[in-house]
Amino acid sequence: MHLSAEAVAVAPTLAVAYALVARAEHPGRRRVLAAVTGLALIVAAFATRLQPLALHTFLWAHLLQNVVLAEWAPALLVFAVPPALGRRVARLRLFRPHVALPAWLLTYVVWHLPWVYDFALRHTHSLLHVEHLMYLGAGISLWWPVIHGGYSSGAKAAYLFAAFLLASPIGLVLALVPRPIYSFYEHAPRTWGPGPLGDQQLAGVTMAVEQAVVFFAVFTVYLSRFLREEQADATVFDELRAMRR
Repeated sequence: MHLSAEAVAVAPTLAVAYALVARAEHPGRRRVLAAVTGLALIVAAFATRLQPLALHTFLWAHLLQNVVLAEWAPALLVFAVPPALGRRVARLRLFRPHVALPAWLLTYVVWHLPWVYDFALRHTHSLLHVEHLMYLGAGISLWWPVIHGGYSSGAKAAYLFAAFLLASPIGLVLALVPRPIYSFYEHAPRTWGPGPLGDQQLAGVTMAVEQAVVFFAVFTVYLSRFLREEQADATVFDELRAMRR
């Protein structure tokens, strides 16, 4: 097993925090399952063979860790929060859409700048942990207004569409640029798998497809709710108009 600070410290800390929350406000089985799944994803990303591959060999492995921390695990962990607590926390400025979305996008963009990315990978016991914690925090902030915010389904659908639209260029750039842009992975020793450019293209395509699937799936849920709500409102309006005649 390849342990890292994220697996050793972050996952157990989150598990203890969630246990305390669950004692105060019972979350229900679905939310407990979501918490367990989110924590399991973090452990799987940083306590398996994926960890040394990300640290030493493949960009695609590192990007997979990033999307686990910035998108998958945060969505599950935020959903796991009991609704009453979630609504109270949603009032904080950090969890409002006009703050959460730019913070998440800025985190993604800055840490994908070539010189920042390479520098972090050369400081795996310090700066790289900061990067991962920032991804997790930004991801939690991103998903909070969707899951616990008191906004309309239409507003949430638009927010998710904006998140996908604004973040997707990162993966597309990695997939389309005709040369490796991260010197760390360009010169990484490889005994198997794709070369530096193929690795970067695979990472970019994986990131773009993953974001399309995740955001489009949740976007579809909220868009469907919005359309049903609009239809219900129209039906009520027609009934009221008929009663006045």
